[in-house]
Amino acid sequence: MYAVIRSGGKQYRVSPGDVLNLEKLPQSRNQSLEWTDVLALRDDEGRWLPAAGARVTGTVLAQARAGKILVFHYKRKKQYKKLQGHRQPFTRVRVDQIQPSA
Repeated sequence: MYAVIRSGGKQYRVSPGDVLNLEKLPQSRNQSLEWTDVLALRDDEGRWLPAAGARVTGTVLAQARAGKILVFHYKRKKQYKKLQGHRQPFTRVRVDQIQPSA
């Protein structure tokens, strides 16, 4: 079974046991999450199920920051160079179960 959920303005295809890196969420480590914004739901036989009322639950594994991305600004012939680094924060989440609507 898998579901398509929306989190942080992005869509993710998830199955139970998947580990995702999502946009930073306010929950701390070992707290549970629940997504009610389920866009699609499919069972193991390949049948589409109604996504209205379905829920996906997960557990926060860590709050971390991604690797550094260097942003380099340069203007030729003007002796202008500027280097800036950026590390995007994210939340690592494990999907525990998918509950179809009753």
